Amino acid sequence: MRASGLGVAGALLAMLLGATLARAEPLVIAHRGASGYLPEHTTEAQALAVGLGADFVELDLVLSRDGVPVVLHDLTLDATTDVAEHFPGRARADGRYYAIDFDRAELATLGVGERVDPKTGEAVFPGRFPLTSGGFGLPTLARTIDLVQGLEASTGRSIGLYVEIKRPGFHRDEGQDISRVVLEALAAAGYGGQGDGRLYLQGFDWAETRRIRDELGYKGPLVQLIGGNDWADAAGSDYEALLGDEGLLELAGVVDGIGVPIGLVLDRAGESPGLAERVTARGLAVHAYTLRADRLPGWAADMAELVASLEAVGVDGFFTDQPDLTRAALGR
Repeated sequence: MRASGLGVAGALLAMLLGATLARAEPLVIAHRGASGYLPEHTTEAQALAVGLGADFVELDLVLSRDGVPVVLHDLTLDATTDVAEHFPGRARADGRYYAIDFDRAELATLGVGERVDPKTGEAVFPGRFPLTSGGFGLPTLARTIDLVQGLEASTGRSIGLYVEIKRPGFHRDEGQDISRVVLEALAAAGYGGQGDGRLYLQGFDWAETRRIRDELGYKGPLVQLIGGNDWADAAGSDYEALLGDEGLLELAGVVDGIGVPIGLVLDRAGESPGLAERVTARGLAVHAYTLRADRLPGWAADMAELVASLEAVGVDGFFTDQPDLTRAALGR
């Protein structure tokens, strides 16, 4: 495995200093806003997440055709917007509508609703917000920053952004460098400096994570997401290797923590396979995704049991659709 620009010395220093992202209190990270209650990634869901006490608002970013960072989980618009009603005939050959094929002004005309299965039109989470537009729209990164900073001023709280850069390889193929665009936008708004506790930057593509740190010079907290290999770009990540002893050493020289599925931290019986313990021993934080009160693992009776079990093995950050329930489980 290729050594990063920081190398082994940086990894050893991180181990000696301890996890730079680990907190005395575990982080409550509102996954796509308070998405258990309002349609994901809407301004309303972001505001509710803050009202429910989330420490960080998590947002995924893609680019519009004119290079504007837009808050959207998928590269495509089909599952969460009414794009087909507004722009019939603008789908690609695969039948999907891609955000990058639309200018920001066009995206601003779309209604946003609860996530559906594009093949069936049925709600992915049937017990959540009804399948109506409800007047929701697609926010930009700039709009989200305005909201969060405004709420910081009015509440006196520090409210963080937890930003995922979506599919940088796809964007490069489309002629756009999403990582550079996002980093420049965040820096212009005062985020991303060394020691900045208001921003976490995350991504699945390990090659791009190293580029963000080494080539693009990002100094703030950086998190490597771990998932199935099909979640990364073609030039992305060998996650199994990254979670081995040599991989963890290399990770510790570049990032401050990892984001992992619950199933890698606790198995189907709710037992630890030892991953969280090995990661924290390397001085890295562990943030687990995704806690959902309406989709608990089979071994967990409720959110309280899920949170307590994850916390017991060293998880210090929780991506959650219901930040209020996660806070309550933490006794906050």
